[in-house]
Amino acid sequence: MKPQELWDGYVPDLSDVFRARRVIRDYLKPTPAIESPALSERFGCRVIVKCENLQPIGAFKIRGGIYLLSQLPAADRKAGVVAASTGNHGQSIAYAARLFGVAATIFVPNGANPLKVAAMERLGATIRFAFDDFIDCHSEAERYARAEGKFFIHSANVPELIAGVGTASLEVIEEFPDLDAIFVAVGGGSGACGACITAKTISPDIRVIGVQAEGAPAVYESWRDREIKKLGPAQTFAEGIAVSEAFTLPARIMWDMLDDFVLVSDAGLKRSMLTLLETTRMLAEGAGAAALAGLHARRHDFEGKTVAVVLSGGNLTLETLEQALTEERPW
Repeated sequence: MKPQELWDGYVPDLSDVFRARRVIRDYLKPTPAIESPALSERFGCRVIVKCENLQPIGAFKIRGGIYLLSQLPAADRKAGVVAASTGNHGQSIAYAARLFGVAATIFVPNGANPLKVAAMERLGATIRFAFDDFIDCHSEAERYARAEGKFFIHSANVPELIAGVGTASLEVIEEFPDLDAIFVAVGGGSGACGACITAKTISPDIRVIGVQAEGAPAVYESWRDREIKKLGPAQTFAEGIAVSEAFTLPARIMWDMLDDFVLVSDAGLKRSMLTLLETTRMLAEGAGAAALAGLHARRHDFEGKTVAVVLSGGNLTLETLEQALTEERPW
């Protein structure tokens, strides 16, 4: 395996997802997929919530981190790994690095979610702050890894990460084989890609819909125009999807397989956070609530259908929750 500074052309498939699951199940239990009568009543369809907020790091990305680190050659483990993250990718690498005895350095942008930063530090990672925008932070992490001879883990252009997180969609499809659609938040796009690879191979009729914040639409615009886009700094409170540039591997997968893409407002994200809390008692961060916000925007298209929404993360600060309670109400 070589440093994933550039995607090397391999596109993961369902067999990779199954291989990832064989590894991951030794370290993680499947997360609940709960049917919510209250959400179903409000949205006019049967709503299944995949609770990835209940992972040890509070987010779905732990799956990819464990699978990738399990596949890393001994020489790369010895050298140590470097990643850049707004929080959840970094937590996943820090968790897996501790699991496999690997030193991890995580670059985070200034103003990163303090809960996520503290969690990475508790997991033993070395934290370095760099720049305000994630893409600049990401570039600095790449430069550091090259200079220090460490293995750089790209936040999206890594087949093993996509295969790992694809196991979440595999679990929900196996439990609810009659699904009509899966809504997934899109930051770098690994979660949506994992859902596409899994759902479209098992049952091509399952629609996969990506959801991104209006203030960070780079991946949406890339999908729409079929070309890689790099925009200005992201303008959203939801740091988990605050990405200003599309990446090659997830872009290619989504161009080929994603059925639809929805942009949602920050107000919609906050309303979805509160709706999940009220109806399921599940805590979602802004990115974690994006899938439900996307379903709300497309609810008339799925009346009477069975729809899964991936609650991809629950690392919510009290300040953000207080702000949401002050500004918005549930759907």
